[in-house]
Amino acid sequence: MTQLISYEPATGAELWRGETGNVDAEVGAARAGWAGWATKPFEDRAETLRRFADIVRARADEFADIIARETGKPLWEAKGEVDAVIGKVGISITAYGERTPERRMDGALGAQTAIRHKPHGVLAVLGPYNFPAHLPNGHIVPALLAGNAVVFKPSEKTPASGAFLFERFREAGVPESAIRLVQGGREEGKAVAAHPGIDGLLFTGSAGAGAALNRQFADTPQRILALELGGNNPLVVWDTPDIHAAATIVVQSGFLSAGQRCTCGRRLIVRDGTEGPLLQEVGKILDRVIVGAPHDQPAPFMGPVIDNDAAAQVLAAYEALIAKGGVALRPMTRPDTGKPFLTPGIVDVTDVQDLPDEEIFGPLVQLIRVANFDAAIAAANATRYGLAASVVTDSADLYRRFWAGARAGVINWNRPTNGAPSNAPFGGVGISGNHRPSAFYAADYCAYPVTSVEAEEARATIGQGLLDA
Repeated sequence: MTQLISYEPATGAELWRGETGNVDAEVGAARAGWAGWATKPFEDRAETLRRFADIVRARADEFADIIARETGKPLWEAKGEVDAVIGKVGISITAYGERTPERRMDGALGAQTAIRHKPHGVLAVLGPYNFPAHLPNGHIVPALLAGNAVVFKPSEKTPASGAFLFERFREAGVPESAIRLVQGGREEGKAVAAHPGIDGLLFTGSAGAGAALNRQFADTPQRILALELGGNNPLVVWDTPDIHAAATIVVQSGFLSAGQRCTCGRRLIVRDGTEGPLLQEVGKILDRVIVGAPHDQPAPFMGPVIDNDAAAQVLAAYEALIAKGGVALRPMTRPDTGKPFLTPGIVDVTDVQDLPDEEIFGPLVQLIRVANFDAAIAAANATRYGLAASVVTDSADLYRRFWAGARAGVINWNRPTNGAPSNAPFGGVGISGNHRPSAFYAADYCAYPVTSVEAEEARATIGQGLLDA
């Protein structure tokens, strides 16, 4: 085992230090004891998780402080993430009842057909760094409710947040065999995903990593694989009279969480020749946007990206667009080369040839000008991804056309691209996922249906194909 250290991106200070985990030991412990958790009545498991929500609520300020310091996101945003962790329990209990209920139907000869759901067994959860509590929790809670054991590996960039979340499950009374923690980097993540002792993997992360996992799991179709991946999300602004509201939606879509949400708007699509007033209003808002550390006063709108490597990658992607012929409408800057703060950037890429279809995970928006609304829909769909899309327009007819034509799992109207609620399904098409939507539909991949034809007495006849007695 080696040392794993977490540093605060806003300050560079060390936040957490610990050892990497033993994958074999943690999976083995879950494998040996998960059946005891699975055989508990559902209401017992639900009550344990309600207790978990109460414990998180009692320590919400402490939890939010850890998340803010470790990710660099503003404290107000970290508090919202903790609220989502708490709310996930009630939502998941409701979802379990609606998505995986027991059903009975009358059958022939006095029999009944019963439909029930069973847990898979041991499920691994690999968490991301941008929402180090909310997103893994969105897998862990429904998995535990269904009766699975969970082996949780947080992102190596946010181990402190992952450890705090894990400890609250233990504090609530989730048995040691039902939830295990593996700290570590990519090697530990690969080892968890490849371990023969898991019955499935629930993953949130990049499309590239998701594709690699999909290939890895191709030879084990008996294991469930749920992928929640990234997006190159379009935001279309078209014929709207409220330019300030539209500009606000652009800023929220593109720059919330320093652009580190999989649902952030990456491509702004507008009618050619009408972009001037919108961009002017966006610029006015960005002139007022505060980029700062989590606890700064006044509170920042956005913090740094996760680390210096990420900042360098985003800045390099921005510079590559300029080198290809993109026009910087709002230059991206890095005020302090020693820290991963970036200012919001906007690049007109309308005339860029061979525009890269990549998720640039940072505060960068690409402007695309088109001639008509059909071209806007075509531009929105000009991507391998298909997570989120949004249109800002006062025309219900245009929204209906956009909804019908846009290829995405989340399609919004007059709202930011990053506005998906937890009490609805969340997932994408294309390379944004593998048709395993999470959030309210997470119950679907945490248990499998079992059909049973049942009769209290054995009754059977063979009506054809027998010789006379």
